[in-house]
Amino acid sequence: MSLKQKILVAIMGAGLTLAGAASASATPWQNAHPRRVEVNHRLGHQDMRIHRALREGRIGPHQAAALHREDRTIRHEERRDARFDGGHITRQEQARLNHQENRVSGQIYRDAH
Repeated sequence: MSLKQKILVAIMGAGLTLAGAASASATPWQNAHPRRVEVNHRLGHQDMRIHRALREGRIGPHQAAALHREDRTIRHEERRDARFDGGHITRQEQARLNHQENRVSGQIYRDAH
């Protein structure tokens, strides 16, 4: 192999490496996709509401564990959906997850009041 060919192969290899790095850097943006952020923000807020209700004695440890379990199920569904959709969730998936979050939010309210 001539020097010219070796240089060409090295340049092509570097180009492929850089292209792979560019596609790998797309992942952080996907994690911050607006629909995912909204769903996960709501889950975090519900988690704080459960902890506050437990700390104030408005719900018991078993109720808190059940509510956390439901939130954890929703979070797993969100991650699974994102994994199958290239790092984001569709509007239909967001609507389904929001509906589930609304149901858990109502349970938190009913249990704590």
